[in-house]
Amino acid sequence: MKFASHFYAMVDPAGGHEPVALARVLLGAGARVLQLRLKQAPSRALLAAARAIVALCRERGAMLIVDDRADIALLSGADGVHLGQEDLPLAAARRIAGRRLIVGISTHSVEQAIEAERGGADYIGFGPLYPGGLRNNAAGKGLAMLAEVRAAVRIPIVAIGGITRANMPAALAAGADACAIITDVVRARDVAARVRAILALAPRA
Repeated sequence: MKFASHFYAMVDPAGGHEPVALARVLLGAGARVLQLRLKQAPSRALLAAARAIVALCRERGAMLIVDDRADIALLSGADGVHLGQEDLPLAAARRIAGRRLIVGISTHSVEQAIEAERGGADYIGFGPLYPGGLRNNAAGKGLAMLAEVRAAVRIPIVAIGGITRANMPAALAAGADACAIITDVVRARDVAARVRAILALAPRA
């Protein structure tokens, strides 16, 4: 697979935005790859938000990935699901969804990245790349390890963790196909302007 953009937008409540309204702003500013990340939402509310955002994505020719929940991704008509290391195993997700869903896996080492590719993941998330970010990570994996991961796997890599408009170009140059950015976008004074500035950055060749 190939992502339509080097910006992997996160629909996350960290900035206090209502999810569907935030998705509308992100899409309106040009985002074409969205992940719905509502860790604390009840299943009913998560499904309703996913269905509404899927409809918005269809209007814009965009992709929606649902964090953690393969069942919600299927029921909402989303394009895929993103799984963490402690979530439903990849093999189990495939039994639920077959090839209907794109499946991404969070990884934190070269070994996990290789295992995810061998297991049939369509893409991997890698991080935390830098210190800070939404989880206030004390340390990041760094650009050198990202480059090692890029050399070890062929599937797309989404870098995450402490990434901002300022340091995104370095992540792309080190091998990321796209960058997931949360706080630098959802806590921006003007979310749409921040998205447009990020999209204006030249992607990796």
